[in-house]
Amino acid sequence: MRRALPVCLVLFWGGMARAHASEQSFVLLLPTDVYISAGVASVVLTVLLLAVLPARAGEAVFAPVPLARRPRRALRHGTSLLATGILAFGVWQGFAGARTPMENPMPLLTWAVWWVVLVSLQGLIGNHWRWTNPWTGVVAVLARWTGMRALMRYPRGWGYWPAVVLFLAFAAFLLCDPAPADPARLASIVGLYWYAVLFGVLLFGPAFLLRGEMVTVMMRAYGRMGLFAQARGRLAVGLWGWQGVVQRAPPLALAVLMVFLLGTGSFDGLQETFWWLGMIGVNPLEFPGRSAVVVPNLVGLVVANLGLLAVFAACLWLGERIAGTGRSLRQAVCLFAPSILPIALGYHVAHYLPAFLVEGQYVARMLDDPLSNGAHLLGLDGFYVTTGFFNTQDTVRRIWLSQAGAVVVGHVVAIMMAHALAMRDGADRRRAVLGQAPLAVFMVAYTFFGLWLLASPRG
Repeated sequence: MRRALPVCLVLFWGGMARAHASEQSFVLLLPTDVYISAGVASVVLTVLLLAVLPARAGEAVFAPVPLARRPRRALRHGTSLLATGILAFGVWQGFAGARTPMENPMPLLTWAVWWVVLVSLQGLIGNHWRWTNPWTGVVAVLARWTGMRALMRYPRGWGYWPAVVLFLAFAAFLLCDPAPADPARLASIVGLYWYAVLFGVLLFGPAFLLRGEMVTVMMRAYGRMGLFAQARGRLAVGLWGWQGVVQRAPPLALAVLMVFLLGTGSFDGLQETFWWLGMIGVNPLEFPGRSAVVVPNLVGLVVANLGLLAVFAACLWLGERIAGTGRSLRQAVCLFAPSILPIALGYHVAHYLPAFLVEGQYVARMLDDPLSNGAHLLGLDGFYVTTGFFNTQDTVRRIWLSQAGAVVVGHVVAIMMAHALAMRDGADRRRAVLGQAPLAVFMVAYTFFGLWLLASPRG
């Protein structure tokens, strides 16, 4: 009977003014037990194959192929200045434009273009942040015109910890603030943050941007997943995650941030489910608004991130004890943290796919008429946003299977990366397989959890 049931969809458009992205608020009545079982089975099969394949097979899979020489740096500064101009336009429109988030460029540029599209492309394609960073061009121009140098040396003891703290603050705003998409509120925060980062770069130099600034550190971390990257002065291409395998292990703070990327993304999905709303005593059919769940979501966000870090560390500790590699827990966390990135990226893509399908249309309308003066630069006069693709079982099945595929592929790549990292560190195949056993169990369980999140009823 369940296979024949139609898909039920409820889009709460009235609540979107308070949301950071349009929600996939529907109950998916598909044979998800079959899909989830198939997804988990594919991840298990990957684990078994890696246990019997030749020792260096994992590393060979991630070997990059050189392509062409890298472009000139001056071009990067030009595109950075363009990104700064687009950001300035968004901030201006946040104050001067429409009050509706789906019609104002500021929320669309922040949550649809940057958070959904650019973050996804950073992990899927490569480090475009070298070209789209809105600070590097301005800093280069100021340095050229004024000859100004950093006033202070970036404290070595800080490392990446400022970026970790700033990322948690960003996650709290994203998931717990009552109105993260309010145009004027968002414009104020983004504008102040841009100036604060510029001041930090002028004070400490580029080191602040590379280690202390949350967006750049996060994007560079996701950039380790991309297909394309610079290698020995040339553009190279390889399987997703090849950079995370060939690069040296990240410092502890950066490794923690990689784990928090997954924890925050997972809680982003969890806090919308009927299960979570029931846990905090909220009727999902009579949702009182985001302001009523600020404190529970803040607590849940912290617990989700720290809990995931503890479970990840515990699996690695157990694996090191079983394999007898002699690595400390700190070394193990730093070595294997990049293998978390494909899971985080896969869930990011999956979670925001429904939002992209809707908000991408609003972005097209914004590009067609950026000043709301009837310009129609793209010739989209008469274009209407539609959600009709959510109204039939066939289209929703395709959407969900695309989401599930992103989650499963992310886990498969993660397991392959973990195996290659273990072998790169000098372990023989027996020790690598034994040491990865607890981590593999964790990843298989997380596959089930991620697919369950996608199929759970949402409010």
